[in-house]
Amino acid sequence: MADPAAPLKTPTDIKTNAAKTVAQALNGILADSFAIYFKTKNFHWHVSGPHFHDYHLMLDAQAAQIFATTDAIAERVRKTGNTTLRSIGDVSRHQTIKDNDAPFVSAADMLAELRDDNLKLVESLREAKDIVDDAKDNATSGILDEWTDQAEERAWFLFEASRKG
Repeated sequence: MADPAAPLKTPTDIKTNAAKTVAQALNGILADSFAIYFKTKNFHWHVSGPHFHDYHLMLDAQAAQIFATTDAIAERVRKTGNTTLRSIGDVSRHQTIKDNDAPFVSAADMLAELRDDNLKLVESLREAKDIVDDAKDNATSGILDEWTDQAEERAWFLFEASRKG
């Protein structure tokens, strides 16, 4: 019997077990990126208060930046010969970032929560960096540096925007 997944077996020189480990790390990052993206858009839609305009624009820009990484993350998984997330349910099974379904969140709490979420993503990106370096996946390693820098910058902006005085 033919393997039904055979058409998805992208050729790669990364050893099978290492490629699966890379894919697992990247799929976790992808799930968390979608979770942060959606939470950021949620807060963008529902932010209120005296800094509404600034926060609304900042959150929209951050959401766009996060969303822009999702395709590249998924494509790195595919380039290692693996499959990626397929649905919202799949995202929810892999995400470590907690959803926020509260009917009201203050602007200060939104900024703090997103800052912490982005810092948690940075931790995952650093862990993935070790995994991909061990697998000698140089391409993913280089891209992880950029994604780490972006998440650190988002956390920094969220921190600075939340400072009093």
